[in-house]
Amino acid sequence: MDAHFTAEQDGIRLALRELLRRRCGPGESRSAADTPAGHDAELWTALAQQLGLPGLALPEPYGGVGCSATELALACEETGRVLAATPLLGTSVLVAPLVLALGTDAQRADLLPRIASGSLTATLAVPPGTALALTDDNHGDWAGGGRAGGVQARPAGGGWRLYGEVGQVLDGHSADLLLVAAHAGGFARSRTLLFLVAGDAPGLVRTRLTALDATRPQGRVQLRDVEAELLGAEDGADVLGALARTGDTAAAVLACEAVGAADRVLETTVEYVGQREQFGRAIGSFQAVKHRLADVYVQLQAARSAAYFAAWAAVHDEQRVGGLALAQALEALRTAAAEGIQLHGGIGFTWEHEPQRYFKRAAADELLFGPAHRLRAHAADAARLFARVEVSV
Repeated sequence: MDAHFTAEQDGIRLALRELLRRRCGPGESRSAADTPAGHDAELWTALAQQLGLPGLALPEPYGGVGCSATELALACEETGRVLAATPLLGTSVLVAPLVLALGTDAQRADLLPRIASGSLTATLAVPPGTALALTDDNHGDWAGGGRAGGVQARPAGGGWRLYGEVGQVLDGHSADLLLVAAHAGGFARSRTLLFLVAGDAPGLVRTRLTALDATRPQGRVQLRDVEAELLGAEDGADVLGALARTGDTAAAVLACEAVGAADRVLETTVEYVGQREQFGRAIGSFQAVKHRLADVYVQLQAARSAAYFAAWAAVHDEQRVGGLALAQALEALRTAAAEGIQLHGGIGFTWEHEPQRYFKRAAADELLFGPAHRLRAHAADAARLFARVEVSV
């Protein structure tokens, strides 16, 4: 692995940081989260038209930039710095790779250019931690395989109909397209399939939820005998494997995003302690404060190294380390935000100040994708780290 950024990667990061600096300050981020869609449509259009961000990791024949998931992860480090409220995670990180991997030629030609141009937003309607194999093996029971909840699919009139419910779907209330995982075939031919559902399909009921992190809007999706289109072919597609691969890449992207957020909150805190005075001197000059911030810095740098390696490994088919990188990055973000709140004093946790928003991002991501201890436990199980080994004497 070459730890140096290429000129192209540096250019993407700098151009994105400059655009977000001008168009995505704290006030704009709060205003965007309060809109019905939960994001700033004008910012999303600018990101698509000026930087091609939605199609950054899509091939050029589909209107994409032709970069890899590594560049997308590095770009998300910049969006994480400002907690940008955009549909990038659901659209480009979760849905686009699955359409590219499993979709038919016609589906790719129809959907991917619209995703790359920013004219189509999409989301993946699954329980993220389990379905993406981040906290458990995704055997498919979560999709509705005879258990309460989930979504069932049945063939009807040459197509498919879906019935069920998925809670806590990213941008579930506003996405133009939903990619829904459903259980099909009963018990004789039990399998999990992915289906495309239009956002305005009859029988689809979507409700926006009150999310802990307002910049990461969520919705509850109810499907009441909804018409759907199967993604790809019914037989031969490794849906669960594709979801697991997408989950590992998504974890690497989320880890970079969390690193960017932690870096920003640490930067803000260091600036503040250099200005706030107690006992006639800046509190940043006290050794105890220096030690606390130094610990945060060390933890952040370790998380950054893990996130960058995970982003590189996801592209080069190395071992899947996205979950471990995400665990370390979320812990670094939570620690940085907690110290920021503490060192900002009584005003640190108020709505008017930024540190509390970063703490909410860390907590919300843990609720969605799994707490650090679950991410690490699943990685240990997958590696059979604590498996019993019989030794003959």
